[in-house]
Amino acid sequence: MAHTPHPLHDHDHPHAGHDDHEHDHDHGHSHALSKDADRRYLAVALLLLLGFTAVEVVVGVLAGSLALISDAGHLLTDAAAIALALWAMHLAERPATGSYTFGLKRAEILSAQVNGLSLLLLSAWFIIEAVIRLVTPPRVDGELVTAVATAGIFVNLAAVWVMSKANRQSLNVEGSFQHILTDLYAFIATAVAGALVWWTGWNRIDSIAALVVAGLMFKAGYALVRDSGRVFLEAAPRGLEPAAIAEAMGAVDGVTAVEDLHVWEVTSGLPALSAHLFVRRELDCHATRRQVQAMLAERFAIRHATLQTDHADEGEPGTRRDAPCAFSHAH
Repeated sequence: MAHTPHPLHDHDHPHAGHDDHEHDHDHGHSHALSKDADRRYLAVALLLLLGFTAVEVVVGVLAGSLALISDAGHLLTDAAAIALALWAMHLAERPATGSYTFGLKRAEILSAQVNGLSLLLLSAWFIIEAVIRLVTPPRVDGELVTAVATAGIFVNLAAVWVMSKANRQSLNVEGSFQHILTDLYAFIATAVAGALVWWTGWNRIDSIAALVVAGLMFKAGYALVRDSGRVFLEAAPRGLEPAAIAEAMGAVDGVTAVEDLHVWEVTSGLPALSAHLFVRRELDCHATRRQVQAMLAERFAIRHATLQTDHADEGEPGTRRDAPCAFSHAH
């Protein structure tokens, strides 16, 4: 029996033959404070990056360094990633209206995927440029590169520290964090490479450092695209095995079968489930449903569960048919 999940709330008035919904929501004041704090952390990191980008542009123009101006462009993509994350957080908080029955919560996942794709594209560009420079290395001003990269390390350390305090279980926040983290790696590698070029005069070290950074960037981007893709494809959240969940539901006293089980993730940290439960005929299937939902919340942190419950026909094995629950009031 197909079942289409939706986010309507159960008002404790179950009826025969109807889907029963009961959701335990923890979206209280503390959750709002957490969201506000996350926005502040991202905003501070954004201001740090924009400020240092401006410094790099000014120094690059004064020094006639295309490398510094190019790096400022890279920082600007990080700032854009954080701005996109902030915008997605704003969209995700809009209430459900019209045909958007879950609101725009997946805007955060879309932001994470865009950030992941941008990391993959940047890593590909760095690899191509590094290979070209390995073949024909340009002259690198090691002293200037080392000075600016060292300043960049401190700026990015501050940004990483600020963003590490945000809720990184959100793929949206994690996407922005990975952008900043790879930028920190890039500045460390650039500072080391710049110092070696300054001391040895071997310009190819700069390209080798770029290849290392590109590898780290590719790893972070791939993880973001993979995890956000799982959400869009409605795969079960990582750490939640449908077979184990079905077994736990079937172990609840009175449940004789679990069918049409679906487990997916609306957005980061919001798993959802729908299923069709069959309950022994002599039991109150609504009370059994509530026991199953309490178990799902406690053991699997699934608080958005939509369950259809019916009494089971306990005749010959394999001949079970839907037997609607008798009407009952829960007070």
